[in-house]
Amino acid sequence: MSIRHYRPRRNNRRGVTRNQNFFLALLAITTIVCEILYPLAHGAALTHLTIVTVYCAAAAMLLHSYLAFGKKFALLFGAITLIYSFGVEVLGVKSGWPFGTYHYDASLGVAIAGVPLLVPFAWVMMTYPIVIAARKVASRWAFLYGGLGLMAWDIFLDPQMVAAGRWHWKLVGPRSPFASAIPLSNTAGWLFAGMGIIAILNFALPHERRKGGASSTLPDLFLAWTLFSGVVSNLFFFHRPGLALFGGFLDAAILAPYLFVLRFGRPDFE
Repeated sequence: MSIRHYRPRRNNRRGVTRNQNFFLALLAITTIVCEILYPLAHGAALTHLTIVTVYCAAAAMLLHSYLAFGKKFALLFGAITLIYSFGVEVLGVKSGWPFGTYHYDASLGVAIAGVPLLVPFAWVMMTYPIVIAARKVASRWAFLYGGLGLMAWDIFLDPQMVAAGRWHWKLVGPRSPFASAIPLSNTAGWLFAGMGIIAILNFALPHERRKGGASSTLPDLFLAWTLFSGVVSNLFFFHRPGLALFGGFLDAAILAPYLFVLRFGRPDFE
Protein backbone atom coordinates (compact mmCIF):
# COMPACT_ATOMS: atom_id res chain seq x y z
CA MET A 1 0.00 0.00 0.00
CA SER A 2 1.35 3.42 -0.90
CA ILE A 3 0.54 6.68 0.74
CA ARG A 4 -0.02 9.58 -1.62
CA HIS A 5 0.34 13.10 -0.41
CA TYR A 6 -2.45 15.36 -1.60
CA ARG A 7 -1.28 18.73 -2.81
CA PRO A 8 -4.14 21.11 -3.58
CA ARG A 9 -3.93 23.10 -6.79
CA ARG A 10 -2.71 26.63 -6.36
CA ASN A 11 -5.33 29.30 -6.60
CA ASN A 12 -4.10 31.77 -9.20
CA ARG A 13 -6.87 34.24 -8.39
CA ARG A 14 -5.03 35.96 -5.59
CA GLY A 15 -6.52 38.69 -3.50
CA VAL A 16 -5.51 42.34 -3.48
CA THR A 17 -1.86 42.93 -2.63
CA ARG A 18 -0.52 45.57 -0.27
CA ASN A 19 1.02 47.52 -3.15
CA GLN A 20 -2.23 47.49 -5.09
CA ASN A 21 -4.12 48.77 -2.07
CA PHE A 22 -1.48 51.47 -1.61
CA PHE A 23 -1.78 52.76 -5.19
CA LEU A 24 -5.58 52.63 -5.02
CA ALA A 25 -5.59 54.64 -1.79
CA LEU A 26 -3.04 57.09 -3.20
CA LEU A 27 -5.17 57.77 -6.28
CA ALA A 28 -8.33 58.19 -4.20
CA ILE A 29 -6.68 60.51 -1.65
CA THR A 30 -5.10 62.61 -4.41
CA THR A 31 -8.51 63.01 -6.04
CA ILE A 32 -10.18 64.13 -2.82
CA VAL A 33 -7.36 66.52 -1.89
CA CYS A 34 -7.55 68.12 -5.36
CA GLU A 35 -11.32 68.57 -4.99
CA ILE A 36 -10.89 70.11 -1.54
CA LEU A 37 -8.34 72.57 -2.94
CA TYR A 38 -10.46 73.38 -6.00
CA PRO A 39 -12.58 76.20 -4.47
CA LEU A 40 -9.41 77.85 -3.14
CA ALA A 41 -7.45 77.85 -6.42
CA HIS A 42 -7.39 80.30 -9.33
CA GLY A 43 -5.90 80.61 -12.79
CA ALA A 44 -3.41 77.98 -13.95
CA ALA A 45 -3.52 76.20 -10.59
CA LEU A 46 -7.26 75.67 -11.00
CA THR A 47 -6.76 74.23 -14.49
CA HIS A 48 -4.08 71.84 -13.25
CA LEU A 49 -6.27 70.71 -10.34
CA THR A 50 -9.13 69.97 -12.74
CA ILE A 51 -6.95 67.83 -14.99
CA VAL A 52 -5.25 65.95 -12.14
CA THR A 53 -8.59 65.30 -10.44
CA VAL A 54 -10.14 63.70 -13.51
CA TYR A 55 -7.18 61.53 -14.45
CA CYS A 56 -6.53 60.37 -10.88
CA ALA A 57 -10.19 59.56 -10.27
CA ALA A 58 -10.49 57.70 -13.58
CA ALA A 59 -7.31 55.74 -12.83
CA ALA A 60 -8.67 54.85 -9.38
CA MET A 61 -11.92 53.55 -10.88
CA LEU A 62 -10.16 51.51 -13.57
CA LEU A 63 -7.76 50.02 -11.02
CA HIS A 64 -10.60 49.21 -8.64
CA SER A 65 -12.60 47.58 -11.44
CA TYR A 66 -9.63 45.28 -12.11
CA LEU A 67 -9.08 44.50 -8.42
CA ALA A 68 -12.77 43.85 -7.79
CA PHE A 69 -13.90 42.12 -10.99
CA GLY A 70 -10.82 41.17 -12.97
CA LYS A 71 -9.03 42.04 -16.20
CA LYS A 72 -11.92 41.32 -18.59
CA PHE A 73 -14.28 43.59 -16.67
CA ALA A 74 -11.74 46.42 -16.46
CA LEU A 75 -10.86 46.27 -20.15
CA LEU A 76 -14.49 46.12 -21.26
CA PHE A 77 -15.56 48.87 -18.91
CA GLY A 78 -12.72 51.18 -19.95
CA ALA A 79 -13.11 50.56 -23.68
CA ILE A 80 -16.91 50.84 -23.78
CA THR A 81 -17.06 53.95 -21.60
CA LEU A 82 -14.30 55.80 -23.43
CA ILE A 83 -15.65 54.99 -26.90
CA TYR A 84 -19.29 55.69 -26.01
CA SER A 85 -18.57 58.95 -24.20
CA PHE A 86 -16.26 60.23 -26.92
CA GLY A 87 -18.88 59.44 -29.58
CA VAL A 88 -21.67 61.13 -27.61
CA GLU A 89 -19.52 64.20 -26.95
CA VAL A 90 -18.50 64.54 -30.61
CA LEU A 91 -22.16 64.25 -31.58
CA GLY A 92 -23.04 66.88 -28.98
CA VAL A 93 -20.36 69.34 -30.07
CA LYS A 94 -21.10 68.95 -33.78
CA SER A 95 -24.90 68.73 -33.75
CA GLY A 96 -26.13 70.15 -30.44
CA TRP A 97 -27.83 66.84 -29.61
CA PRO A 98 -28.52 65.45 -27.01
CA PHE A 99 -27.20 68.12 -24.61
CA GLY A 100 -27.64 71.38 -26.48
CA THR A 101 -25.22 73.68 -28.29
CA TYR A 102 -21.85 73.99 -26.55
CA HIS A 103 -18.11 73.98 -27.12
CA TYR A 104 -15.11 73.14 -24.96
CA ASP A 105 -12.39 75.55 -23.93
CA ALA A 106 -8.79 74.97 -24.99
CA SER A 107 -7.71 74.95 -21.32
CA LEU A 108 -8.80 71.30 -21.05
CA GLY A 109 -5.91 70.23 -23.24
CA VAL A 110 -5.54 68.23 -26.44
CA ALA A 111 -8.83 67.76 -28.28
CA ILE A 112 -10.02 65.57 -31.15
CA ALA A 113 -13.04 66.70 -33.19
CA GLY A 114 -13.63 69.44 -30.61
CA VAL A 115 -13.68 67.06 -27.62
CA PRO A 116 -10.76 67.22 -25.14
CA LEU A 117 -9.25 63.82 -24.38
CA LEU A 118 -9.86 64.60 -20.70
CA VAL A 119 -13.63 64.49 -21.10
CA PRO A 120 -14.14 60.73 -21.70
CA PHE A 121 -12.07 60.04 -18.59
CA ALA A 122 -14.50 62.19 -16.60
CA TRP A 123 -17.19 59.75 -17.77
CA VAL A 124 -15.05 56.86 -16.53
CA MET A 125 -14.65 58.64 -13.19
CA MET A 126 -18.35 58.71 -12.41
CA THR A 127 -19.87 55.96 -14.55
CA TYR A 128 -18.06 53.20 -12.68
CA PRO A 129 -19.49 53.80 -9.16
CA ILE A 130 -22.92 54.44 -10.65
CA VAL A 131 -23.02 51.21 -12.68
CA ILE A 132 -21.95 49.29 -9.56
CA ALA A 133 -24.78 50.90 -7.58
CA ALA A 134 -27.33 50.46 -10.38
CA ARG A 135 -26.63 46.73 -10.67
CA LYS A 136 -27.13 46.26 -6.95
CA VAL A 137 -30.32 48.29 -6.74
CA ALA A 138 -32.23 46.80 -9.68
CA SER A 139 -30.38 44.86 -12.35
CA ARG A 140 -33.33 44.87 -14.77
CA TRP A 141 -33.80 48.62 -14.40
CA ALA A 142 -30.13 49.48 -13.99
CA PHE A 143 -30.22 51.73 -17.07
CA LEU A 144 -32.88 53.98 -15.55
CA TYR A 145 -31.26 54.19 -12.13
CA GLY A 146 -27.87 54.79 -13.69
CA GLY A 147 -29.18 57.48 -16.02
CA LEU A 148 -30.70 59.33 -13.08
CA GLY A 149 -27.43 59.01 -11.17
CA LEU A 150 -25.36 60.51 -13.98
CA MET A 151 -27.90 63.28 -14.47
CA ALA A 152 -27.71 64.17 -10.76
CA TRP A 153 -23.91 64.20 -10.89
CA ASP A 154 -23.93 66.64 -13.81
CA ILE A 155 -26.31 68.99 -12.01
CA PHE A 156 -23.39 69.74 -9.67
CA LEU A 157 -20.64 69.51 -12.28
CA ASP A 158 -21.86 71.68 -15.14
CA PRO A 159 -22.38 74.99 -13.28
CA GLN A 160 -18.94 74.58 -11.68
CA MET A 161 -17.18 73.97 -15.00
CA VAL A 162 -19.07 76.71 -16.86
CA ALA A 163 -18.19 79.22 -14.12
CA ALA A 164 -14.54 78.23 -14.54
CA GLY A 165 -14.76 78.65 -18.32
CA ARG A 166 -14.14 74.99 -19.19
CA TRP A 167 -17.03 74.92 -21.67
CA HIS A 168 -19.55 77.40 -22.99
CA TRP A 169 -23.23 77.12 -23.84
CA LYS A 170 -25.44 78.79 -26.39
CA LEU A 171 -28.46 79.33 -24.19
CA VAL A 172 -31.74 78.54 -25.90
CA GLY A 173 -35.00 77.63 -24.18
CA PRO A 174 -35.58 76.83 -20.49
CA ARG A 175 -32.72 76.68 -18.00
CA SER A 176 -31.70 73.96 -15.56
CA PRO A 177 -33.14 74.50 -12.03
CA PHE A 178 -31.04 76.96 -9.98
CA ALA A 179 -28.44 77.11 -12.77
CA SER A 180 -29.35 79.88 -15.20
CA ALA A 181 -26.15 79.37 -17.23
CA ILE A 182 -27.10 75.75 -18.08
CA PRO A 183 -29.85 74.83 -20.56
CA LEU A 184 -32.44 72.30 -19.42
CA SER A 185 -31.64 70.30 -22.55
CA ASN A 186 -28.31 69.39 -20.94
CA THR A 187 -30.06 67.83 -17.96
CA ALA A 188 -32.34 65.81 -20.23
CA GLY A 189 -29.40 64.87 -22.43
CA TRP A 190 -27.48 63.47 -19.48
CA LEU A 191 -30.48 61.39 -18.45
CA PHE A 192 -30.81 59.76 -21.89
CA ALA A 193 -27.08 59.48 -22.58
CA GLY A 194 -26.61 58.06 -19.08
CA MET A 195 -29.33 55.46 -19.60
CA GLY A 196 -27.58 54.43 -22.82
CA ILE A 197 -24.13 53.87 -21.34
CA ILE A 198 -25.46 52.07 -18.25
CA ALA A 199 -27.65 49.79 -20.39
CA ILE A 200 -24.67 48.81 -22.54
CA LEU A 201 -22.37 48.27 -19.57
CA ASN A 202 -24.97 46.27 -17.65
CA PHE A 203 -25.37 43.97 -20.64
CA ALA A 204 -21.69 43.62 -21.54
CA LEU A 205 -19.86 43.49 -18.21
CA PRO A 206 -19.34 40.25 -16.28
CA HIS A 207 -21.12 39.94 -12.94
CA GLU A 208 -18.61 37.66 -11.22
CA ARG A 209 -16.25 39.22 -8.71
CA ARG A 210 -12.62 38.20 -8.24
CA LYS A 211 -12.06 35.77 -5.42
CA GLY A 212 -10.65 37.88 -2.61
CA GLY A 213 -11.15 41.00 -4.75
CA ALA A 214 -11.59 44.56 -3.58
CA SER A 215 -14.84 45.45 -1.85
CA SER A 216 -17.15 48.21 -3.10
CA THR A 217 -15.93 50.61 -0.40
CA LEU A 218 -14.06 52.93 -2.79
CA PRO A 219 -16.88 53.51 -5.33
CA ASP A 220 -19.37 53.79 -2.45
CA LEU A 221 -17.24 56.45 -0.75
CA PHE A 222 -16.83 58.27 -4.04
CA LEU A 223 -20.62 58.49 -4.45
CA ALA A 224 -20.97 59.80 -0.89
CA TRP A 225 -18.13 62.26 -1.38
CA THR A 226 -19.70 63.58 -4.59
CA LEU A 227 -22.93 64.32 -2.73
CA PHE A 228 -21.18 65.88 0.28
CA SER A 229 -18.71 67.98 -1.70
CA GLY A 230 -21.39 69.12 -4.15
CA VAL A 231 -23.58 70.44 -1.34
CA VAL A 232 -20.78 72.01 0.72
CA SER A 233 -18.96 73.65 -2.20
CA ASN A 234 -22.11 75.20 -3.66
CA LEU A 235 -23.39 76.28 -0.27
CA PHE A 236 -20.23 77.84 1.17
CA PHE A 237 -17.82 78.52 -1.70
CA PHE A 238 -19.70 78.99 -4.98
CA HIS A 239 -22.64 80.90 -3.42
CA ARG A 240 -25.33 78.78 -5.05
CA PRO A 241 -27.52 77.73 -2.09
CA GLY A 242 -30.49 76.84 -4.30
CA LEU A 243 -28.37 74.48 -6.38
CA ALA A 244 -26.79 72.99 -3.24
CA LEU A 245 -30.18 72.15 -1.77
CA PHE A 246 -31.83 71.06 -5.03
CA GLY A 247 -28.87 68.98 -6.22
CA GLY A 248 -28.29 67.57 -2.74
CA PHE A 249 -31.92 66.50 -2.36
CA LEU A 250 -31.99 64.92 -5.82
CA ASP A 251 -28.69 63.11 -5.37
CA ALA A 252 -29.64 61.89 -1.89
CA ALA A 253 -33.00 60.62 -3.16
CA ILE A 254 -31.25 58.65 -5.90
CA LEU A 255 -28.64 57.22 -3.52
CA ALA A 256 -31.23 56.25 -0.87
CA PRO A 257 -32.27 52.97 -2.57
CA TYR A 258 -28.62 51.98 -2.87
CA LEU A 259 -28.02 52.64 0.81
CA PHE A 260 -31.10 50.54 1.58
CA VAL A 261 -29.77 47.64 -0.52
CA LEU A 262 -26.34 47.86 1.12
CA ARG A 263 -27.96 47.69 4.55
CA PHE A 264 -30.85 45.27 4.03
CA GLY A 265 -30.27 43.57 0.67
CA ARG A 266 -32.32 43.77 -2.51
CA PRO A 267 -36.10 43.24 -2.20
CA ASP A 268 -37.43 39.91 -3.51
CA PHE A 269 -40.15 41.52 -5.62
CA GLU A 270 -37.78 43.07 -8.18
